[in-house]
Amino acid sequence: MQLRDADGWKRANDANPPEEPYGHRVITYAEDWANFMERDMAAGKTLEDCAEATSREADTDGITGFMYGAAVSTLAVVWIHGEALRRWHNLKTQSRNEGERANESGGVLNPALLNIE
Repeated sequence: MQLRDADGWKRANDANPPEEPYGHRVITYAEDWANFMERDMAAGKTLEDCAEATSREADTDGITGFMYGAAVSTLAVVWIHGEALRRWHNLKTQSRNEGERANESGGVLNPALLNIE
C-alpha cells in the first residue's frame, strides 16, 4: 500500500492493535482493500472501476457498514489514492446530493446510516 502519510498510518495501527479486534479489523481491511485496488490499477483499471469489487474481495468475514466507513476515512487520510477513494465513496453512497456536499467539505459519508423517506 502506497502511503502519503506514513505517520498517520502508524498512529491508526497503534490505536487499533490486535488486542482490539474490531478496530484492528478496520485497519487490516483497509490495508487489504488498498492493496487490491493498487493491484487492479496497476493492471490498467481506474479506482472507480475496481473499488467496489475489491472492497468485497477484502471483506472475508462480513465487516459492518461502520467498519467500511472507518476504512474509507482512514484511507482518505493516509493512502496515496485516498482522496479519489473518498470522493468515489461519497458519490456512490449519496441518496441525493449529500455526497457532493461532503466532497466539497472534505467529509466522508457514513454508509451505516439508514435514511427513511
